[in-house]
Amino acid sequence: MTDPKKLSIKDFTYSLPEEKIAKYPLEERDASRLLIYRNGNITEDTYKNIAEHIPPDSLIVFNNTKVVEARLLFQKPSGGVIEIFCLEPHEQYKDITTAMLQQGKVLWQCLIGGASKWKNGQVLEKKIQTTEGELLLTAKYIQKRKDSFIVELSWQPGSLSFAELLHHAGVIPLPPYIKRSPESSDSERYQTVYAHYEGSVAAPTAGLHFTPRVFESLKRKNIKTGFVTLHVGAGTFKPVKTDTLQEHEMHAEFIDVSKEIIEQLISNLDKHIIAAGTTSLRTIESLYWLGVNLKGNNQKPTTGGVEETLFLDQWEVYEINEQDIDPKVALQSLLQRMNENKTGRIIAKTKIIIAPGYKPRIAKALITNFHQPQSTLLLLIAALIDNRWKEVYDYALENDFR
Repeated sequence: MTDPKKLSIKDFTYSLPEEKIAKYPLEERDASRLLIYRNGNITEDTYKNIAEHIPPDSLIVFNNTKVVEARLLFQKPSGGVIEIFCLEPHEQYKDITTAMLQQGKVLWQCLIGGASKWKNGQVLEKKIQTTEGELLLTAKYIQKRKDSFIVELSWQPGSLSFAELLHHAGVIPLPPYIKRSPESSDSERYQTVYAHYEGSVAAPTAGLHFTPRVFESLKRKNIKTGFVTLHVGAGTFKPVKTDTLQEHEMHAEFIDVSKEIIEQLISNLDKHIIAAGTTSLRTIESLYWLGVNLKGNNQKPTTGGVEETLFLDQWEVYEINEQDIDPKVALQSLLQRMNENKTGRIIAKTKIIIAPGYKPRIAKALITNFHQPQSTLLLLIAALIDNRWKEVYDYALENDFR
């Protein structure tokens, strides 16, 4: 396997005019234009007809994570505003669901806008009027880390869960390339129609184009659907600022998958398994490598006291010395772990980076949006279609895709 660490990020750039960025979605989700790249040929259609371009009996895997209102704005008595962006839970919680269900108080890893204005020991307060009465939210600075802060958030009434608190007090975060303020419509439109498990700070955007009408068309063609959960972190949009990939650090993201989806993957390995979005692709490919590690007894628990959480580091897939293990064998080792632990789910953290040199083990195709220059998501596209990504992006820009 080629070592991607030496790749120069300058080879993965292109000119992206501001007017080509979609600031707002279309009224009809599935009216978006669809570019199809297959065997070196480019054709066009719209999303509502996507089933026509997918072989019968395929399996499409979707990420059913739900975006949370992760931006909290506090106004100081002096008038200055401090923004707390909730990245992921403190490692004392075994998974995002557990952290989201905390009542009254929670520890969270955050980015802070205006951190220099937040004096040590100063407690920030925010009052929110709701139909049920007044909420009081306080934020306490606990610890500075390398590229984030640990913040203790507490609220009254304490009977509310953290997820409920965010609904009342927070704002939906938009990707950093969308240069506008959030609007009320974003809370509905910036979710997939199948979003279910709360925990992402960004939507799995490829799924935003799917509608009940599209799902019906898939069903008519006997195209199966399955769902995994990867809670998207802000690191998804983190640009690569180093000359080579070696110094770029991926953020770990939680994945949560059921026994049923792993069994579904196993029974469809001989057919077309298609990832709806880069997060779905990263999830099912991570499952393969987590299974390989379990098969070879290479798995170590994550640090921070989360003993039961499996973990995949960002370069690990390029360094494992195992011969190519059959995907069925790898996935069956995950089923075996679940049976041994008497559980119906696998919860893990992944930092996998998919870049040129990587060979997909599970996915045969990808449904995705266009990605920013010099991003790890563009590197993922290059891993799948080599330098032909330039041809695809040139076509898209010349033909007014958004």
